[in-house]
Parts: sequence; C-alpha cells; structure tokens
Amino acid sequence: MMEMTGIKRHYEMASGVVKALDGIDLQVKAGERLLLLGPSGSGKTTLLNCIAALDSPTEGTYFFEGNPVPRNAAEQMTTFRRDTIGFVFQNFNLLQDLTVLENVLLIQEIAGVIDEKRARELLILVGLENEIDRFPAEISGGQQQRVAIARSIAKKPKLLLGDELTGSLDSKTSETVMEVLVKACEAENITTVMVTHDESLAKYATRVVRLDSGLILSDNPVEN
Repeated sequence: MMEMTGIKRHYEMASGVVKALDGIDLQVKAGERLLLLGPSGSGKTTLLNCIAALDSPTEGTYFFEGNPVPRNAAEQMTTFRRDTIGFVFQNFNLLQDLTVLENVLLIQEIAGVIDEKRARELLILVGLENEIDRFPAEISGGQQQRVAIARSIAKKPKLLLGDELTGSLDSKTSETVMEVLVKACEAENITTVMVTHDESLAKYATRVVRLDSGLILSDNPVEN
C-alpha cells in the first residue's frame, strides 16, 4: 500500500541540525496493523506526520498505492489527507456541543459523504448504540475515544493513523479501546499505523517497528 525509502527529516536549529528522521525505509501492506514503538524523541511522531503528509521529508521518496505523495504543497497535501487518512488522537478532539452521532456526521460532511445510516452502524460497531444522542461530556473517556474511532473511519479512509491514542486512558480502558479499534478496522478493511511508547499494546498489532534516534532498530511481525 505504501512505501517510504531513504526518508530523512532534518531541522535547522540554532544549536545545529536535528536529525528527527535519518534514513527510514518502510513498507506497509494493506490490512496491516503497524505499531511504531520508541521513547520520546525517537522520531516516531515525525514519521507519522510524514506518513500523513502533515510534514514533508527533507529527503527520500514516499509512494502510496504506487503514486508519489505530495510534499511542500499545502493544497495537494490537504487533499491527500482528506481522501486517504483517518486520525485518532490522544485527546479525542470531539466537539462538545455536538452529540455523539453529530460528531461522526460532521466528518462525513467535511468529506462530502454524509450517510447517517452508516454513522449509526459504526457507532453500534464500537459498542455505543446507547450513547448516540448523548454529548461527549456525558460519557466516559474510553467511550469518547470509541466515538473518535467511529468518526475517523466514517469517511472510509484507506489508512488510519493513531498518535498515543490510549495515552490518557487507564490500562483496562486502553484494552477495551484497542479491542474495539482492531474489530472496527478488520470489519472495514482499514490499514492502521499507530504511535505509542506503551509496550503492552504490541499484542494488538500485526507488526512492531521500533525506532530510536531517527532510525529503525527492528521491524518484526507479531505472533497472535
């Protein structure tokens, strides 16, 4: 599905050059659940931003489904993200004055594919059939993250990206959210790349890539 070769992302700082990524080769097949593991400063979030076309590599090539991903071109990068990428963030990013259902419908409206039946089906898929008409403040953090998962896949993205998506949840709730994520992505045939420093989440992946100092240290399948 996607292939990155020789990806570098260097930043010019007053103290010198910061090599956030320093030569990354990465291939992701359709249907994989890839976990990017590493300590703070390892480059994993920078890599996720390059995958999402939120940032442009300094060097290297990036192809998605055989086509070069736009870089240093804001409008084309925005179009690529809108048509291709779904996001789940640590802090949910739900609109508090919209109901659970309305939060999901909003992302469909932005993508130009409003389908209330599908939105309701996705909320049932993530176990929120009884929370559809409630507001985010009226449900738990774990439930809010499940709304965020349903919202992120409502527009049928090809690739779902998660950045520390369980970072603000306790361990039990994290497990529930990850189980829901795996179920939803398998049902929707969505490829997933997630960033975390939590080793316990590796069991939900099909593959774990470990990074440090802007380099890939290891890249191994997960035996489930």
